Amino acid sequence: MRVRRPLSLVAMLALAACASGPSKEWDTFVHDYLEASYAADPAFAVGLGRHEFDGRLADLSTGALLNEINRQRDSRARALAFDSTKLSPEQRFERAYLVAVIDGSLFWTQAAQWPWRNPQFYAAELDPQVYITRDYAPIETRMKALTSWARAIPQAVSQVKGNLALPLPPSYAAIGRVQFGGLASFLETDVKTAFAPVKDSALRADFTGALAGAVKAFKDMDAWFAAQEKHATGKFAMGPELFEQMVRVTEMVDVPLDRLEAIGRADLERNLNTLKVVCETYASGQSLRQCVDKAGAKKPDGGILEGARKQLPMLEEFIRTQHIASIPDTDQALVRESPPYMRWNFAFMNTRGLFEQGLPSIYYVSPPDPTWTKAKQDGYVPGAGTLLATSVHEVWPGHFLQFLHATHVPSQIGRIYGSYAFVEGWAHYSEEMMWDAGLGGGDPALKIGQLGDALLRNVRFVCAIGMHAKGMTVKECERLFLEQGLQDPATAEQQAARGTFDPAYLNYTLGKLMIMKLREEWTASRGGRAAWGQFHDALLSYGGPPVPLIRRAMLGPNAGPPL
Repeated sequence: MRVRRPLSLVAMLALAACASGPSKEWDTFVHDYLEASYAADPAFAVGLGRHEFDGRLADLSTGALLNEINRQRDSRARALAFDSTKLSPEQRFERAYLVAVIDGSLFWTQAAQWPWRNPQFYAAELDPQVYITRDYAPIETRMKALTSWARAIPQAVSQVKGNLALPLPPSYAAIGRVQFGGLASFLETDVKTAFAPVKDSALRADFTGALAGAVKAFKDMDAWFAAQEKHATGKFAMGPELFEQMVRVTEMVDVPLDRLEAIGRADLERNLNTLKVVCETYASGQSLRQCVDKAGAKKPDGGILEGARKQLPMLEEFIRTQHIASIPDTDQALVRESPPYMRWNFAFMNTRGLFEQGLPSIYYVSPPDPTWTKAKQDGYVPGAGTLLATSVHEVWPGHFLQFLHATHVPSQIGRIYGSYAFVEGWAHYSEEMMWDAGLGGGDPALKIGQLGDALLRNVRFVCAIGMHAKGMTVKECERLFLEQGLQDPATAEQQAARGTFDPAYLNYTLGKLMIMKLREEWTASRGGRAAWGQFHDALLSYGGPPVPLIRRAMLGPNAGPPL
């Protein structure tokens, strides 16, 4: 497969100096592209709040997937065929943005062959949480939508099974079991409970029958993955060429692999050295592990949920008083306990749909499992510093504030699509940036919590390159999480396994480093620290394109390398 190198976008952006008005033809093209995308991926549309697509699932057959690849390739060619001199500067940027979105989609489906290799490709399509956790319509309406969704599950699961090439890598078979087996359990227990208030007997009968069929399909798929685990000998590593292509095409970062690895290891060393300095005074004479454990023993007041609730107003006020960034809306994020089926992740942000109004966004936090021993529950509850870093990452000024800014972006593409490295990079960047701005008042325990999260992401960066391009084993990656990431054994095992099926999880640190470099260069002539608020508002005004695209818009076409 040949992929157009995104560096050709420099020429597009250089044309921004040419005077021209907006093209109605371009706006129509973008509208039509989006509508076709919603039809091809109804779950994507429903997540955005386009509820006329409720209850529908994508055609996941190989034929349909190949048709979608062809649609994306055709759309790319048509976008580039527009006469640049007839587009406004904003439309030229939007075109570059859309081409980047399409290039990313084509990489995963065509170059990486993800629909035929990786069960996680289907995770978002088969997730029904929007119907359960988002009160966008009366419960009866959402029950009807979920009933339609459940009826479509057996065919979709059969298509997934038919797509996946065997043998699977061991971690792919394992994550398939977590995903499909977890959904079966969720539908049998939590979903039934969530819709218990519905009294309409006919509606309930349809719902119960459809749900039973979906549960059976998920259980059968779980059993299929269990059988594959016994013979799982497939290779997960992308290889250096494909991995380098992934970074170049999906995030527009054209950096040789050896240099990229050196950059990641240098930031890991920077954070380890900072931790050593903090621990010399905070836990004098103790090891780094003992220092981290000491900081982790300082638990949030009132537990995880209450601790998170207390942190959010404080963080919002800090953003305002320290001029970190503007807050364009009065929307708030509510803290709630995670649904049981989603507790594989400690915390996550579930924003309202872009096209939905009047609904809250939810910051979900997972409490410890009450069936665990007290010692295990106590160990699970993070230290106050780690929880604060998590609240920064997920809400203020991380994902939630970025979402609020994105809703005001004029570009349709800018409101909807976000690059992995920019979205997670911004949230991860926010953790260190807020500390540097004075959050925590110098409390070393809070700084250690922030550094712990940074080290976790640093090791992800190194492991992603190592496991997919340098011959690193999963066990070697686990040791890296233990010894340099200072993670507990369970987290180290889970994170190493994630790296096999999420090779792009280096994007947390990759995006953070690109944003830090751009900030230093942009603010250098604008007052340094005093211009951080201006910088953050400018950065967030573009939506969620790859960071190098924003870099060229903010610094000019000769902006230089992003790292």
